[in-house]
Amino acid sequence: MRPLHQRYTLFTERNDTYIFVPEGEAQSLTIHRQSGDIVINSPQYTVPFAAKRSGKVIYGILGLISLSLSEYIIVVTGRTLQGSFMGHDIFRATDFDLLPLAALSPHAPPHPVEAHLLALVRSHLLGGNFLLSYTYDLTRRLQAQYDAQENDAGKALWEVVDDRFFWNRYLQTKLIDLAASDPSHSYGSFILPIMYGTFECRPTFLQGRHMYLALISRRSRFRAGTRYFRRGIDHEGHVANFNETEQVLLVEGQTTPGSVRTMDDNFAAKLSFVQIRGSVPVFWSEINTLRYKPDLQIMDLQDTANAMRAHLMAQNKEYGQQSLINLVNQKGHEKPVKEAYERYIEQLDLSHVKYEYFDFHNECRKMRWDRISVLIDRMAEDIAKYGYFQVNMGDPTPRKVQTGVIRTNCMDNLDRTNVVQAALAKWTLNVQLRDLGILSASDGIDDYEAFSKEFREMWADHADNIAKAYGGSGALKSDFTRTNKRTRKGALEDGYKSVMRYLKNNFFDGARQDGFDLVTGTWVPRKNPSASLFLITDARPLITRSMPAIGSFSLFMICAGLTLPRTSGYSLFYYFMLWFSLLAMAATFMLIHGIDYVAWPRLNPPTDIIYYTGPGYRSAHHGKGLNGKSEPSLKKTKWLSSGAKRVKNNMIEEVELGTVKKRVD
Repeated sequence: MRPLHQRYTLFTERNDTYIFVPEGEAQSLTIHRQSGDIVINSPQYTVPFAAKRSGKVIYGILGLISLSLSEYIIVVTGRTLQGSFMGHDIFRATDFDLLPLAALSPHAPPHPVEAHLLALVRSHLLGGNFLLSYTYDLTRRLQAQYDAQENDAGKALWEVVDDRFFWNRYLQTKLIDLAASDPSHSYGSFILPIMYGTFECRPTFLQGRHMYLALISRRSRFRAGTRYFRRGIDHEGHVANFNETEQVLLVEGQTTPGSVRTMDDNFAAKLSFVQIRGSVPVFWSEINTLRYKPDLQIMDLQDTANAMRAHLMAQNKEYGQQSLINLVNQKGHEKPVKEAYERYIEQLDLSHVKYEYFDFHNECRKMRWDRISVLIDRMAEDIAKYGYFQVNMGDPTPRKVQTGVIRTNCMDNLDRTNVVQAALAKWTLNVQLRDLGILSASDGIDDYEAFSKEFREMWADHADNIAKAYGGSGALKSDFTRTNKRTRKGALEDGYKSVMRYLKNNFFDGARQDGFDLVTGTWVPRKNPSASLFLITDARPLITRSMPAIGSFSLFMICAGLTLPRTSGYSLFYYFMLWFSLLAMAATFMLIHGIDYVAWPRLNPPTDIIYYTGPGYRSAHHGKGLNGKSEPSLKKTKWLSSGAKRVKNNMIEEVELGTVKKRVD
């Protein structure tokens, strides 16, 4: 692949240009602030004497984003080394700067709407786990890279990455358009793809052999978001919380005492095993109402079968045959989701898709987590049939290829899914080590505590990172993954994590979802901050807004009353009765109108789901008032129909100063 610039010096020439000068003898890049034009400077170009040099080192250009007052260049100004993988350094982006093209300060913009949008972008960038490499394609699994190595020759990194996991694809639209229209210039060397996911690579030792065990997860940029605001499938066949997880085993050759271990790409064998996870591929959602258990909504749309078919066919094209493991409960709150999934799977009847149901909570009740082996035994034939990818040093062709994939889901695709995927990965790792002759047919990695501990900790950390990105807290049940057994301490920790998820999902995830929608291009601001005032105003009625204050003040007065002196047994009776009554009234009102107190996304509010009246299933209508049908003020406001612009068929229509501009992503 073509080389990618790894470090820049930034120069600013008044309010006219930003000049990015790469290390070495490469050509520099100039972005004109007034026109927005981007040009590659000639080899003879020299930075103007009057240009001011930035004190920060730039480690990459993530792209450009247009907000209500200005367009901004997003650059990486901080990174940490996550590790080395086959001789390539893998970094995590830790700090970012937003450079405005307009003459304004990004830290004190002149309009509160612009300040709010900038805060959303910063929060998203600083809250995500963004990985990058200048010399290795993190977005593609080993098998895909091996198959495409001839076709990749001479191409820039952005041209070969997996589009699903190219997180800043929308931000890089302008640079990609330039690179595609003018291949003779080296625009591609400035386009840095980043991936939202996890990476860990640990050196380990087993039976006299040095090896590296790596775990990589890749999060799809399509239908991206948070736990309760992105569920199910969309009309293009993309599902929420889709992650590809690749477990890589790199085995060194036989070593002699005192020999130096390899740190480059010279491994005797490279083995890869890939799994995927994703939300149940039907149109469904859970609607927050301040109750611990949200209302379940399943929408039986005419397009459901086509959307599911598109999703499964896309996975078939990418991975081959599929086995679908469904861990959703067959009773209670989750039952309708299971039934809808199975109904459409049966209706489609695809030959390359096999469905397997496992009632996780019933099978593993009373902490009988060893019962997961029942599922592994049922899936053993499929895992063995699909195999894994293996290429040995010096071989002209791969020794083995993976011909299918296991797709696992539960309701959130987090806790139960993590446990099952770790179990499947361990089963496959045992097979790989036996096939390599490192383990005997009767041995397993659990027989070697040091190696087993590395494996368990990697999968537990991986589970925590995916859960934090989607659900807001670490993974539940991770004590089993980490220690190979379920403990009461782990159950208590799960209780704490569940409370944190409840608080974040109800009161903080709306802004997080807005950040996802803004950075991935699902919502594009108009070039007029007045059109987006809904972002910073509260349109709820006064009585709705006042109830939390009334409840808080009542609670304060009750606590204060406990410290007052008592002259008789009834001296404070009426005092407490008044404030307890007000507290109860406020709490009851907020519970009845719970939807009005949830922090909903404001860019793309899910009102079409909350007030869906078509065919399907709805568990209840909590939080909508006494009759269960009242509409909160957020649905009545005009901005829902005029403030946001949505992406349709990968095209954005941006109304700007009376003209229509189209950007294709």
